[in-house]
Amino acid sequence: MNKEMFLEVEKNFLAKERFLSPYATKSSEGTRLQEIKEPDIRPAFYRDIDRIIYSLSYTRYVDKTQVFSFRENDHISKRMIHVQLVSKVARTIGRALGLNEDLIEAIALGHDIGHTPLGHEGEKILNEISQKELHMTFAHNLQSVRTLMNLENHGKGNNLTIQVLDGIMCHNGEMPSNIYRPIKKTKEEFLEEYQKCYTDKEVLKTVTPMTLEGCVVRISDIIAYLGRDIEDAIEIGVFKREDLPKEITDVLGNNNHDIVNTLIMDVIENSLGKDYIQLSDKVYKALFHMKNFNAQNIYLKANTDEDRKRYKEKMVHLYKEYLKDLEENNQDSVIFKVYLNTMSKDYIENTDPKRIVIDFIAGMTDDYFFRSM
Repeated sequence: MNKEMFLEVEKNFLAKERFLSPYATKSSEGTRLQEIKEPDIRPAFYRDIDRIIYSLSYTRYVDKTQVFSFRENDHISKRMIHVQLVSKVARTIGRALGLNEDLIEAIALGHDIGHTPLGHEGEKILNEISQKELHMTFAHNLQSVRTLMNLENHGKGNNLTIQVLDGIMCHNGEMPSNIYRPIKKTKEEFLEEYQKCYTDKEVLKTVTPMTLEGCVVRISDIIAYLGRDIEDAIEIGVFKREDLPKEITDVLGNNNHDIVNTLIMDVIENSLGKDYIQLSDKVYKALFHMKNFNAQNIYLKANTDEDRKRYKEKMVHLYKEYLKDLEENNQDSVIFKVYLNTMSKDYIENTDPKRIVIDFIAGMTDDYFFRSM
């Protein structure tokens, strides 16, 4: 492509940014960990979308638990469906507010890429192992950043922008708020905060996105999963629709369509033209009640005590066996055959064997986890 044509195409890619809100993040603000010198017609965040969806970790979304594991019902959500719903909800809000949809989509599609097999139950078990073995927290949002920054591309990372990585780190929809204000950060401040999250629980709990787009994805995470999890629970007979509390349904509705629509419209109405994202007090109160209802009636009942015991025994067993294989240089082990033999020399030589095993287990799909050993 000659220079004139390149500039014309590049101009077309960026044309819509002329109409963005003054609070939006422009593609020109995209900052990478390592500078890219070769020219590319794609704006920074658009390029990040491509790097995420072409990653091997993104492919494995398709067989990772959202809430319910190993249910014989093809209509139950998997992690892949969740991230697509987050992307759609967030892009709807972002377009209405005049924000950068490329940045929103990149954060949304990558936000759960570090999730373990077995969903939050697997995350809890792997955190216990990590705390014991490395004295460091394991959290799926941190592992998502680590996966894209350090593990993908054979252990070299995908060199995404810090705006995308930060939005992924700070996406945690399990901790809702009625207002989200971005906090500006430099590349160095982002990296320092990321490292602190492994050892300081308070930092992990309070991380805030550096962009308004990151704030949109954070609220969209909970919008995307609350109603859909209710539909999944009703689908498999956990409870009936009439069991939903009236103080919730009177405000938000009693089905996913109404819940999502109510929450999206409330966010837009209370955030348009502002440098923060906000829910009305009435809607936020109902959302908070719904989250608590889901916790008691869905998430605590998604697995039996017998399931939890079986999952923990299996994951601890795998951890010990793979660590032993590394210590004994057992080249016949799958951790060598399907993982380490594909990774860079730098990753192998500069990563604690305990962390290598945790990285490997965290990247497994549900089925692969149970086929292992």
